Amino acid sequence: MHRLSLGDFELTAVSDGIYHLDGGAFFGVVPKVLWERKVKADPKNRVPSGLNSLVIRTGDCTLLVETGIGNKLSEKMAEIYGQPAQLIENLAAAGVSPDDVDIVINTHLHFDHCGWNTARKGGRATPTFPNATYYVQEGEWNHAHENQRDGVSYIPDNYDSLVASGQMKLLRGDQEIVPGISLAVFPGHTKDMQAVVIRSGGRTACYISDLIPTSAHLDLNWVMGFDLYPLETIESRKRYYAQAIPEKWLTVFTHDPNLPWAYVEEDEKGRLVGRTV
Repeated sequence: MHRLSLGDFELTAVSDGIYHLDGGAFFGVVPKVLWERKVKADPKNRVPSGLNSLVIRTGDCTLLVETGIGNKLSEKMAEIYGQPAQLIENLAAAGVSPDDVDIVINTHLHFDHCGWNTARKGGRATPTFPNATYYVQEGEWNHAHENQRDGVSYIPDNYDSLVASGQMKLLRGDQEIVPGISLAVFPGHTKDMQAVVIRSGGRTACYISDLIPTSAHLDLNWVMGFDLYPLETIESRKRYYAQAIPEKWLTVFTHDPNLPWAYVEEDEKGRLVGRTV
C-alpha cells in the first residue's frame, strides 16, 4: 500500500494482487531481447502484472478507480490468469470498507479492471460497493456487447446489472464528475478508454490506465499487443506527454507490479523515464 497527499486530496494505491500475462502480448511488436531488460519472463514467457486500484479521498467523498479482477472468473480463466482477489482485504487495510465508497470509476470494462464491481450472492451479481455511483463511457459499455477481437475480456456480470439498475452511469466524453476529478477519453487500448485526472492545490495526478500500463511502457512505441488501435495509442500518448511532462503530473500505473506511480521525465538522452516519488 502506497499513500501520498496531492493538495487537499489523499491518494492511496491498493492492489487486487498480481496476475500474469504473456510477455509477447504485453509488449506487442517490441522484441523480447529489449523488453526483458526491464521485465523478466518466467519459463512460460509470462510476466507479472499488477492490479492497481486508486482510492481518492477528497474530504467530501471517497472515490475508487478500478476494481481489479475480482472473484468471478471461470475456472479456466482463473487457471490461465490467476485470481488473487485481494482488493477488499487491501481496502480494509487502508481503512476503507465497501460501504465507504461514494464513487467507482472504471477506465474501461475489461475483466481485470472491473471485477470487484460486483460479487455473486445467491447466484446473481450484486454491487460490491452498495452506496457508490459507478461511471464508465457509454461507448465502452456498447463495445462490451459487440463480441469483437477483445470479446473474451468482457464479463457482463461485472456491469450489466449495475447499468440496468441505474447505479452505473454511462458517460459521453470528457467531463468533471466532482470538483477536482475529471474523466478524459484517451483512445487506443479501446476506443473509449478514459483516464482519471485529479487536481488539487495546484498539483495534478492522472490514472492513465492501459494507455501506459507500467513504467516499462513509457516509450511512445512500446505498445501492447492487446491494444485495439495501436496507432491511436501512440497519438494519445503524445497528447498525454505534451501536458503531463511540462506540468509535472504524477502518472499512476494500472499494471505495474512494483511501482504504482511516478513522474514521467526525459533524461539527458531524450528517453522517457519515471522518477519515483
